[in-house]
Amino acid sequence: MTEYDYIVIGAGSAGAIVASRLAEDPDVSVLLLEAGGTDRTTLVRKPGMISLVQQVKQLKKKFDWGFTTVPQRHLNGRRIPYTRGKVLGGSSSVNGMLYLRGNEENYNAWASSGCEGWSFEEILPFYRKLENHEDGETAYHGAGGPIQVTRHPADQISPVSNAFVRAASAVCGIPVGDDFNAENQHCASIYQMSASHGVRSGTAEAYVHPSLERPNFTLELRALVRRVVIENHRATGVEYEQPGGVTVAHAKREVIVSGGAIGSPQILMLSGIGPAEHLREHGVEVKLDLPGVGKNLHDHLFFPITYRSPTSLHRGAAPHFFAGMLKEYLFGNGWFGRTVFEGGAFIKSHDSAPIPDIQIHTLPWGYPTPNQDGPERPDIDTGRCLTVMPTLIYPKSRGELLLTSNRSDQTPHIDPHFLEEPEDLQLFLTAIRKCREICAHAEMAEHLSEELTPGAARASDAELTEEIRLRAMTVYHPVGSCKMGVDEMAVVDPTLEVRGIEGLRVADASIMPQATGGNTNAPSMMIGERAAALVQQAAS
Repeated sequence: MTEYDYIVIGAGSAGAIVASRLAEDPDVSVLLLEAGGTDRTTLVRKPGMISLVQQVKQLKKKFDWGFTTVPQRHLNGRRIPYTRGKVLGGSSSVNGMLYLRGNEENYNAWASSGCEGWSFEEILPFYRKLENHEDGETAYHGAGGPIQVTRHPADQISPVSNAFVRAASAVCGIPVGDDFNAENQHCASIYQMSASHGVRSGTAEAYVHPSLERPNFTLELRALVRRVVIENHRATGVEYEQPGGVTVAHAKREVIVSGGAIGSPQILMLSGIGPAEHLREHGVEVKLDLPGVGKNLHDHLFFPITYRSPTSLHRGAAPHFFAGMLKEYLFGNGWFGRTVFEGGAFIKSHDSAPIPDIQIHTLPWGYPTPNQDGPERPDIDTGRCLTVMPTLIYPKSRGELLLTSNRSDQTPHIDPHFLEEPEDLQLFLTAIRKCREICAHAEMAEHLSEELTPGAARASDAELTEEIRLRAMTVYHPVGSCKMGVDEMAVVDPTLEVRGIEGLRVADASIMPQATGGNTNAPSMMIGERAAALVQQAAS
């Protein structure tokens, strides 16, 4: 048996940060376990490659767990692909690289619900700590941190994206901003990204690789965790499997589970922590009856509306893709080295909404139609397009994650209950109509022609509902399945310790009581920084 002070399960958006920060103390030893392989490949490190990885199923298998949801009752029984990074850096190695914190009031709501220490004022220093922002150090941003935060060069943004920002401002009565992560999220702007100089700035690149030089930091790849070892209501180690066999590593201080909103509840349940009756059904010895494990699963959904756009700088055709790739490798500073998303907005569905409840992503490309559910390569328009994606960021629907087996190599039962609550569907209808209104504004006249999908003729509530059930797609932002709180369904307390088990914490998007209003990678990284500080504070 090997022995470490700390064992971190999962080298993803949060776990990589927890392990790296803990190893900054030379007097402690840290083991970081990752079920996937290395990120040292162009397919991960070069931002433009993500389109190829996501569309070519054979490539995607190299870096993705291959999850799908169970049939979604309110989405025509579709099994929705549920991409989760199975690679060093986790989903920060396979995501779209948008850098968004959400709204300040998200964190204040967490704090007011009993999660002390998680107000926006209290978590802001951890955001600033992780950032190396192109604006330098400000009240809202940090400089010198591991994660590179940048913008598109102004002269390389598609004219249609800039026009959309102006049109959204005019239609919604909101300002044109330059930073969704500053004092006012309620604006239209160009998105920021976690990439710089043609390289993805995920947590593997930013945290893990620099830490490998430390003698007290150990990384094990292709290490599939079977369970956390629990003895007398204390986590004492981790049992994991590699191609060479099974190992049990002992943790002298703590085990930190950072498997994400899918992996973390599965690991807890396989370790005997979760709803007791459900665990017994699958032959798992119950160590602690904790009913909230796997509950409260929820996720962001978007709906793609694709227009023909003569002023998009991109075409969804192989020659354009490979030309961009070649230009990036020869000269750098091209679109292939950045996120494909450009303009967007955060808007309110009605004037009395306290904060924006709709996010709009735009993509100066076509989008797979009608969806990405099947095993074949999706159909994407090869012409110049703009895809507008109204996004449901505060869904009312709540789902669950359950075991299907007592083996860690078996896919769990993933059911977000998409659109189960009628309010979610109604908000989607409102959001789609608002996006169409923006796209019909005079600012867009020279930039858009026909609506390709779903098509302008699809306009009634009934027709749009049919389209939503056919086309709605996850933004790959599952959260909440090991929620933080003080109520009986909370899995972790505000220090991220699992309630009822000593020496065990969860640190990733699964602890969010409610999703943040925006893409969830930056909040997951913040949780990693905050968790490391909590562990260090407990040890001092």
